[in-house]
Amino acid sequence: MSAMLTRAMQDYLKAIYTLSRRRPTSVHTTALAHRLRVSPASATNRVKRLARLRLVEHTPYRSIDLTEAGEKIALEIIRHHRLVELFLQKHLGLPLDQVHGEAEALEHVLSEQVEARITAVLGNPVSDPHGNPIPPKREGGRPRVT
Repeated sequence: MSAMLTRAMQDYLKAIYTLSRRRPTSVHTTALAHRLRVSPASATNRVKRLARLRLVEHTPYRSIDLTEAGEKIALEIIRHHRLVELFLQKHLGLPLDQVHGEAEALEHVLSEQVEARITAVLGNPVSDPHGNPIPPKREGGRPRVT
């Protein structure tokens, strides 16, 4: 499913997941728009598309929640991002202030085969270079919720 989503859609799922973990309440369109640096109207339109794909549940003016399918995709993208950051820092010697931007671009195109090789080369790491946990793989090849 994540292969058929645009990079922007994947970024929205990742942002919704991240915001939902930082706040005890539901994610709102305004917070999402602010995080992604888009207008609230743009965020609303994108959330509606994600709702039609059954990746989020959206109650207008109230909340945005990931469905199980949406959360799986968000965790996959987060896993890719954090593995790439660690690989770039440890094996390519990129400074910490550069790994995030590079990982933002590569997280969307990383195949499962390359992800598996990076994971093996890194020795199945549990955290990225910033100390954030790397979501582990779960049965079926997708990360599980941490």
